[in-house]
Amino acid sequence: MAEKTFTITAETGIHARPATQLVNKAGQYESEITLEYNGKSVNLKSIMGVMSLGVGQGSEVTIKAEGPDEEEAIQGLDEIMKQGLSE
Repeated sequence: MAEKTFTITAETGIHARPATQLVNKAGQYESEITLEYNGKSVNLKSIMGVMSLGVGQGSEVTIKAEGPDEEEAIQGLDEIMKQGLSE
Protein backbone atom coordinates (compact mmCIF):
# COMPACT_ATOMS: atom_id res chain seq x y z
CA MET A 1 0.00 0.00 0.00
CA ALA A 2 1.20 3.49 -0.87
CA GLU A 3 -0.08 6.62 0.83
CA LYS A 4 0.55 10.34 1.09
CA THR A 5 -0.86 13.04 3.34
CA PHE A 6 -1.69 16.53 2.10
CA THR A 7 -2.74 19.79 3.74
CA ILE A 8 -5.40 21.55 1.67
CA THR A 9 -4.41 25.14 0.98
CA ALA A 10 -7.09 26.11 -1.56
CA GLU A 11 -9.48 28.69 -0.09
CA THR A 12 -12.49 26.70 -1.26
CA GLY A 13 -11.15 23.32 -0.12
CA ILE A 14 -11.99 20.34 -2.31
CA HIS A 15 -15.05 21.66 -4.14
CA ALA A 16 -16.65 20.39 -7.36
CA ARG A 17 -13.94 21.16 -9.94
CA PRO A 18 -10.91 19.81 -8.03
CA ALA A 19 -12.96 16.85 -6.80
CA THR A 20 -13.76 16.02 -10.43
CA GLN A 21 -10.08 16.29 -11.36
CA LEU A 22 -9.11 13.93 -8.53
CA VAL A 23 -11.84 11.41 -9.39
CA ASN A 24 -10.92 11.47 -13.09
CA LYS A 25 -7.23 10.94 -12.29
CA ALA A 26 -7.97 8.13 -9.81
CA GLY A 27 -10.10 6.43 -12.47
CA GLN A 28 -7.02 6.05 -14.68
CA TYR A 29 -5.50 3.50 -12.29
CA GLU A 30 -6.34 -0.12 -11.49
CA SER A 31 -5.51 0.22 -7.80
CA GLU A 32 -8.13 0.78 -5.14
CA ILE A 33 -7.72 4.40 -4.06
CA THR A 34 -9.23 6.00 -0.99
CA LEU A 35 -9.38 9.53 0.40
CA GLU A 36 -9.37 9.76 4.19
CA TYR A 37 -10.49 12.82 6.12
CA ASN A 38 -11.70 13.36 9.66
CA GLY A 39 -11.94 9.64 10.44
CA LYS A 40 -13.89 8.83 7.26
CA SER A 41 -12.65 7.01 4.18
CA VAL A 42 -14.24 7.16 0.72
CA ASN A 43 -13.48 5.69 -2.68
CA LEU A 44 -11.56 8.37 -4.58
CA LYS A 45 -13.17 7.14 -7.79
CA SER A 46 -16.59 8.30 -6.51
CA ILE A 47 -17.42 11.99 -6.96
CA MET A 48 -20.30 11.74 -4.49
CA GLY A 49 -18.05 10.15 -1.89
CA VAL A 50 -15.40 12.85 -2.25
CA MET A 51 -17.94 15.67 -2.12
CA SER A 52 -19.64 14.15 0.93
CA LEU A 53 -16.50 14.67 3.02
CA GLY A 54 -16.75 18.47 2.85
CA VAL A 55 -12.99 18.99 2.95
CA GLY A 56 -12.17 22.64 3.66
CA GLN A 57 -9.08 24.83 3.63
CA GLY A 58 -6.47 23.83 6.21
CA SER A 59 -7.72 20.24 6.36
CA GLU A 60 -5.36 17.31 6.31
CA VAL A 61 -6.28 14.43 4.00
CA THR A 62 -4.58 11.14 3.22
CA ILE A 63 -4.73 9.37 -0.13
CA LYS A 64 -4.08 5.63 -0.05
CA ALA A 65 -3.64 3.33 -3.02
CA GLU A 66 -3.43 -0.44 -3.06
CA GLY A 67 -2.91 -2.46 -6.20
CA PRO A 68 -0.62 -3.10 -9.16
CA ASP A 69 -0.04 0.58 -9.98
CA GLU A 70 -0.27 2.09 -6.49
CA GLU A 71 2.99 4.07 -6.69
CA GLU A 72 2.03 5.57 -10.07
CA ALA A 73 -1.41 6.43 -8.69
CA ILE A 74 0.03 8.30 -5.71
CA GLN A 75 2.45 10.20 -7.98
CA GLY A 76 -0.30 11.15 -10.43
CA LEU A 77 -2.65 12.30 -7.68
CA ASP A 78 0.20 14.20 -6.01
CA GLU A 79 0.56 16.24 -9.22
CA ILE A 80 -3.17 17.09 -9.20
CA MET A 81 -3.05 18.06 -5.52
CA LYS A 82 -0.05 20.34 -6.08
CA GLN A 83 -1.80 22.17 -8.94
CA GLY A 84 -3.44 24.47 -6.43
CA LEU A 85 -5.05 22.26 -3.82
CA SER A 86 -2.29 21.56 -1.34
CA GLU A 87 1.26 22.32 -0.27
